[in-house]
Amino acid sequence: MTLRLKNASKTYADGTRALLPSDLMVESGEIVSLLGPSGCGKTTLLRIIAGLETPDRGTEVWFDNDNVTGLPVEKRKVGMVFQSYALFPNMSVRGNIAYGLKMQKRPGAEIAQRVDEILTLCRLTAFSDRPVTALSGGQRQRVALARAFAPRPRLLLLDEPLSALDAALRDSLRDELSDLLRKFGITAIFVTHDQNEAMAIADRVAVMSEGRIEQIGRPEDLYRNACSPFVARFVGNAMRLGRAGQGNRLQLKGGDLLLPEDGKGRDAYVRAEDVLIADRGSLTGRVETVTFLGTHYRIGVSGVTDATLFSLHSGLSAPQPGDSVKLQIAPESLMLLAEEQ
Repeated sequence: MTLRLKNASKTYADGTRALLPSDLMVESGEIVSLLGPSGCGKTTLLRIIAGLETPDRGTEVWFDNDNVTGLPVEKRKVGMVFQSYALFPNMSVRGNIAYGLKMQKRPGAEIAQRVDEILTLCRLTAFSDRPVTALSGGQRQRVALARAFAPRPRLLLLDEPLSALDAALRDSLRDELSDLLRKFGITAIFVTHDQNEAMAIADRVAVMSEGRIEQIGRPEDLYRNACSPFVARFVGNAMRLGRAGQGNRLQLKGGDLLLPEDGKGRDAYVRAEDVLIADRGSLTGRVETVTFLGTHYRIGVSGVTDATLFSLHSGLSAPQPGDSVKLQIAPESLMLLAEEQ
């Protein structure tokens, strides 16, 4: 199913504008993430799609060729997975998955066949008769997803689907969730504030800020071609180096940098993995912090810019706090972005 949003917006009675007029197009079978900090409007947008929020006049929500803007949530045929899973604790795994099908008054044989298919797909067959209270967090997440998909909804909506899990389990389930969504072959939209989760699961990511979609694109495009300082900072934690003048050189406290093109008054940004400690680097700074993260060191360097500049160093050893170091940044790794208004 194709989803189209036209001029979607939401203003509350007190005048708060939770969502500014926004357009969004999601192709059939595509997985799109709404990514942004708390209060940016992503959950409001998801609730408008679901029919849980009444949007401002002029909003249009289309499922294929059907204008569903005025339809209540129960008639939109969407599946929803919530942050808390919202499973029925008094039912077994099988009972939870079958619930939506029973509400549709499907024949018993059809329900049993469909539930068996979903149990197999989600690798839950061995747990089918267990109460959901006896399952792990990851297993409950799979049950919630299976229950949402069992009635074959037109669209699947997920609100922070992994946030209730601990950090280690959340990381391990990212790929599993991505695989399941693609096996279902259903159009899906999920809300998250975790950039790693969004980039690992979604075909495209819509980065939201202050009630509007700042940029939408494939994860690689957002990471490499951010359109604004906000997107550069939020997707990949880019660091501001300074304001460039005319010409292709940037003057910093710790030395000069060659730019990929004429800076023309734009701000230069760089990510920590592109800041290299090298004997022939053009920048000089002083090591302030050294943090070992297993695969690499995260090294904070002062004296290059007004703020601490971080480098991800993959060597077997690292410089120590107080050491003077040379830093190298390739021109092609720099992002030149206009200041936000």
